[in-house]
Amino acid sequence: MLSRRIGFKLTGAVAATALVTISVFAYVSIRSHERSLLAEVERHANQLSEAVKSGTEYDMLGNQRERIHQSITRVGNQSSIERIRVMNKSGAVIYSSDAAEIGKNVDKQAESCFLCHSAGRPLERLEIKERTRVFRLQPGGPRTLGIINPIYNAPSCWTAACHAHPRSQVVLGVLDVTLPLTAIDREIRRAQLEVVIFALSAILALSVIVAFLVKRWVDVPVADLLAATQRVAGGDLRYTIEEKSDDELGMLARSFNNMTAKLSEARLQLFQSDKLASLGRLAAGVAHEINNPLTGVLTYSSFLLKRTKAQPELQEDLKVIVRETLRSREIVKSLLDFARQSVPKKTEADVNEIVARAATVVESQLALNHVKLVLVPDRSIPKAAVDANQIQQVFINLFVNASDAIGPKGGTITVSSAALSLSPVGITQIKKAQCPKRHSLVEGEVRIDGKPSVRLKARHDGNEGFIYLNSMYGMGGHHYGIPVDDKKELALACPECSSSLIQPNRECPRCGAPVYAFESPPRGLVEGCSRKGCPWQRWEDVDATGAKEFVEVRVHDDGCGIAKEHLPKIFEPFYSTKGQTGTGLGLSVIWGIVDNHNGSIAVESEAGAGTTFVLRLPVKP
Repeated sequence: MLSRRIGFKLTGAVAATALVTISVFAYVSIRSHERSLLAEVERHANQLSEAVKSGTEYDMLGNQRERIHQSITRVGNQSSIERIRVMNKSGAVIYSSDAAEIGKNVDKQAESCFLCHSAGRPLERLEIKERTRVFRLQPGGPRTLGIINPIYNAPSCWTAACHAHPRSQVVLGVLDVTLPLTAIDREIRRAQLEVVIFALSAILALSVIVAFLVKRWVDVPVADLLAATQRVAGGDLRYTIEEKSDDELGMLARSFNNMTAKLSEARLQLFQSDKLASLGRLAAGVAHEINNPLTGVLTYSSFLLKRTKAQPELQEDLKVIVRETLRSREIVKSLLDFARQSVPKKTEADVNEIVARAATVVESQLALNHVKLVLVPDRSIPKAAVDANQIQQVFINLFVNASDAIGPKGGTITVSSAALSLSPVGITQIKKAQCPKRHSLVEGEVRIDGKPSVRLKARHDGNEGFIYLNSMYGMGGHHYGIPVDDKKELALACPECSSSLIQPNRECPRCGAPVYAFESPPRGLVEGCSRKGCPWQRWEDVDATGAKEFVEVRVHDDGCGIAKEHLPKIFEPFYSTKGQTGTGLGLSVIWGIVDNHNGSIAVESEAGAGTTFVLRLPVKP
């Protein structure tokens, strides 16, 4: 319903507030305007009465009654004046612009006389404000303003020739001037109407503006968020909200997108975990079902090998069968070991020989696909501590993948080797991380470049969330679960016990920001810069070991290449770009084997420009 929408409620609240505010303002404004107009009329009436007194003073001293009557009549008959009259101290009208009133006595309790006679006798002195009154001559009639001006007994009065008044008399009478307020009331009504129209227009305009802004800044983002939650609830974790602003709703959109990305990643990891669990069960079944026929093949091929000593050509073929049968049995075992993350059996081996054996195994398959395999070994490379069978499986998988990428038209696979000496930065993985209270900081569910991350609790600018550090030493590329401004301080702590990981009195040597630190047993303290965008890290125990020796093997093909969007996922289990023809296990098996050897594997590729896999194996375990 419309009444339940937050935009409608906000607009209604603003309109009601505006209605009350503008109504109060309008009331105060109208009252002020009315008082100003009445004050102006009072001033005009007082000036008029003083002018009439001054104009008739000489005639009164001479007792020129006819002239006085003519003056009052002439002035009182003006359209802007209701009437003018002069009354003596007894309340008798002696002069008036209305001749019918002359000689009559006024009611001393009437509104026009009450103030002067409220004490039971005429007051001798009365302030101007108290001499003014607003009344209606008839019930329901127009308003009238009257002002009385006392006529005091001046020396010129008691010394005049007529001697009409004794010296002891203070007030001789009053001059009463009455003005109609019809024009004033009309002006007030017009002002009231204008204020009401203005108030309604202002409220309407304000409501429209507020409704527009609320719809743009609140309704639309909230509707987008609602639609996004419904999409996510329906299982579409790839749906994102467009970030249209930098305010709280924009931050909410960013947080929502980050949440869905984490959920998608977590779901993928859960799915992969399920697949790996299935792989483990499959491997166990395969080990049982395939080992039996492989045992038969191995037995009979070994028996034939002994019986054909006089046939060298047949002997070579049988040796290949025996060797590859043994290797097949080892592959099944390696698949099971991969599912169980078993430790490889490392011995010193010549990597060039392992590459050559792998080439021998696949040369017939490559020849059928018109693929030429070119080996460019560096004979001076040292031996490496590896499990020869597992590394041979790595190269076989790489050669088969390269052949598939080249396709039936044929091409070339070039394999080269070299010895490298590399700094620990960028090649050493932080596999253990602990807070001061020994809580583990390693997060296996959120991975960066396929490896577990280091999770830290973060507080920044009133927000709280998590930051996931890249476990590759010195590589950067951390994931931030909350918006971070690099100009404000970031507090980092253990997610379990909230122990601070910020080092007191320690600053980053690059940017001066605070430094975090955690233990990576048994290899000491890992330090890093807390400012977003600064990649500085220091791991003294690892740095102290100096450069490490590696054997690097590069496998290059001139095939179709890999699209950029596929590169981050090619090592994930069951992820394949071959469609139904691929299982998606080859590269994931390679990744597991290389990772268990403390080595690294990277890919360099562009669509249509071929692919190069770079494999690095440590010389020493």
